Amino acid sequence: MNKIILIVDDDDMLRTTLATGLNIAGFDTITADGADTAQQILSRISVDAIVLDRMMVGTDGLTFLKQLRAQGNATPVIMLTAMTGAENAIDGLSGGADDYLSKPFQLRELVLRLEKIMQKRVINHSPMPAGLIFTDDEFFVANGDAPRALGLSGEEKKLLQKLTMPVGNIAPSTPMVAKRLRNKLNVVLSNMDIITIRGQGYKLVDLGPRTQQKDVIK
Repeated sequence: MNKIILIVDDDDMLRTTLATGLNIAGFDTITADGADTAQQILSRISVDAIVLDRMMVGTDGLTFLKQLRAQGNATPVIMLTAMTGAENAIDGLSGGADDYLSKPFQLRELVLRLEKIMQKRVINHSPMPAGLIFTDDEFFVANGDAPRALGLSGEEKKLLQKLTMPVGNIAPSTPMVAKRLRNKLNVVLSNMDIITIRGQGYKLVDLGPRTQQKDVIK
């Protein structure tokens, strides 16, 4: 059975183009020209993913997405937008989007990202730690008005991906890489830590107040 994708966009031409392209790629599609129509559809039909335009007449995409999440709707969502920059991506992801794709984009990229977020939702129901966001292949810290890249090396980023996708994974690494990553996280996420799981690797955990911290990487 084909996956069902709901396309929500007030641009008639783009909506039709996306539907045609996704149909050719093997998806079934339903379209809505705005948030109200999309809400009516979702009240009757369960879909596998939503492609959501951010800037729409009436209720904008980000507001609609926040409403969905507040209602407990966990359907995977890719947000489309002409608004570029890390801050806008962080706004979308913080609002509940699973991925964020800037216009213009290639249909193949959208298809690959849809497949990824639907697969991820099946195996990962655990959210990122509060204040940490992964987008455009980078980790960002969103703990204020000026979100910034965490600034990880390739090895550190690879380890953090394994530790957070999903949170609770145990991942092997060298003590040096794990210690560097731990030190960087300690600066921006005071309640998170990386602990050693003897004979297996490392794990990201919530230790509560830092005054209670006792685990160390050896």
